[in-house]
Amino acid sequence: MKTTKITYVATFLAFTLACASAKDKDTAKDANNTGRNKQDQEGKTKTPMDQSNSAEDIKLVSTIRKAIVKDKSLSSLAKNCKIITNGGHVTLRGPVNTAEEKSTIANHAVASASKEKVDNQLEVKARQ
Repeated sequence: MKTTKITYVATFLAFTLACASAKDKDTAKDANNTGRNKQDQEGKTKTPMDQSNSAEDIKLVSTIRKAIVKDKSLSSLAKNCKIITNGGHVTLRGPVNTAEEKSTIANHAVASASKEKVDNQLEVKARQ
């Protein structure tokens, strides 16, 4: 009985320390993207609010998104990029891990639209 109690206490303490350590690592990263948010608010860039509600544009986004999500070579970060369509024009925005992911996503968009109608604004995330 005494051994079981000690085991529970030790497990609880280890869990508490692990959580505290994880919290410190999360807060150490600079998550401040105020500059990017300000740029988006000033209307200088396309945002999801610029997405057209026309049936053609919604179908185009759906087709591109399905191709991206289905692609096993892409990271979850890349699969969550912004796809904005308006009048058949596609804008791709957001971070990706590598230049290959950037190119792969652009190729999926070009396959559904045309090269002239795709504005690839994806950004390769800096290595830490």
